[in-house]
Amino acid sequence: MPMPAWWLLALPLIAGALLPLQAGMNGEVARQLSSVMNAALVSFAVGTLALLCIVLFQRDPPTLQGLRGITWWHWSSGLLGVFLIATAAYAAPRVGASLFMALLLAGQLLMALLLDQFGWAGYRQAPISLSKVGGMLLVFTGVWLIRRG
Repeated sequence: MPMPAWWLLALPLIAGALLPLQAGMNGEVARQLSSVMNAALVSFAVGTLALLCIVLFQRDPPTLQGLRGITWWHWSSGLLGVFLIATAAYAAPRVGASLFMALLLAGQLLMALLLDQFGWAGYRQAPISLSKVGGMLLVFTGVWLIRRG
């Protein structure tokens, strides 16, 4: 497999680095508003407004025909975002940034292994290997060590 361009490696690294910051910010908004769901609403409202501005600037809005072609389960991906943001706003301030992110990473990698194994959700199929399982065990060991500390 050819090596991806450097920026294809840098973007997820930067996005991942911003996740604990976002979780902490959402926790502070939840505290200020006394509601995890209101914090999630604020987060999504700001994000929706930003995306609307970008789409309008690019002059490339989705077509009605394109929107009609989206299946119900693809529409539900927004619910996964709500779950993530609400969970971050509630759990991150209570367990701390390190443990929250370690658990988030463990969950992401576990699901990624399944997605790759079965080629679900549009991913290319890539079988689970002993080295991938070993990597997961190291991640879960990291969660355990962070929890102990």
